Amino acid sequence: MRPGPLNLITDVPGLRVGHATDERSQSGVTTLLGARPLAAGVDVRGGAPGVRETDTLAPDALVGRAHAIVLAGGSVFGLAAADGVATALSNAGVGLRLLAHTRAIPIVPAAVLHDLGGDGDKSWTEPPYRALGTASVAAATERFALGRVGAGRGARAGHVAGGIGSASLDLGDGYVVGALVAVNAIGSVFYPDGRTPYAWPYEIDAEFGGRRPGPQPPLSDPAPPESRLAELGRLEPGSSTVIGVVATSAALTGAECRRLAVMGHDGIARALRPSHTPFDGDTLFAVASGARAIGGDVPRAALVARLGSAAADCMARAIARGAFEAARTPR
Repeated sequence: MRPGPLNLITDVPGLRVGHATDERSQSGVTTLLGARPLAAGVDVRGGAPGVRETDTLAPDALVGRAHAIVLAGGSVFGLAAADGVATALSNAGVGLRLLAHTRAIPIVPAAVLHDLGGDGDKSWTEPPYRALGTASVAAATERFALGRVGAGRGARAGHVAGGIGSASLDLGDGYVVGALVAVNAIGSVFYPDGRTPYAWPYEIDAEFGGRRPGPQPPLSDPAPPESRLAELGRLEPGSSTVIGVVATSAALTGAECRRLAVMGHDGIARALRPSHTPFDGDTLFAVASGARAIGGDVPRAALVARLGSAAADCMARAIARGAFEAARTPR
């Protein structure tokens, strides 16, 4: 398996991603859009999530599809970004129409990360996130930036800068998988040497620096967890979060998308140590563009398992790329 031509989630046909960044507050919004409504699911593993419309994607819910997925900084204030995205899409005629003469109603699930304690001026009386959401729709494209941009502008990954990461895999026969993530974790991306990513076994073509481990001490943290959290200034629920999306070209159902999200979380655990703590709000969405109909002799469940395995690998690579590109992005 090889990455797609862009090595981005937009190698999945029909997807675009738009960033909007507010340099004054050093925060921002990243929005994933589909060319048509996307089959979608979600899995929340962190103990302190900030989310919107996740129940709408439940396998037994009426709609089970999304017109966009929003990732935002700003903690609870960042949820307003989804309002801006929904309004922009509705103005463009994108969304459900319950009655022919009514406005389009876009389904826009969202997840937020906590960057309020970082650099930048957060003294606004009117948070910028609704406007940033609107701007992210206008900026959506297939080729987008990684690192300290959009929802990753003010993110941290352990002791280092976090940011936006993405990666893809082409499984052949029209099946493509990708991941998009905003890395703002308590856990570290790196071995104790501070340079080698935990995700190094999954790296392709030195996409996050090509660093390989030498002799390493045992992978244990000698300090009690509470000491590490206090040192990082994040001893509050919701203070750190990995939020993201895994995607595939396969025509999955909503329930199958949720399984893709569940398996995608394995990539977080491979790339960050620790992960899914009570202080994190780790949330992954999964979407299926439907560009590739499912058929052939392979059992459907076996295909979903293969796609989920690839999604986990893509997520691990995307997290490492996010930190790698953030280190190369000017502050």
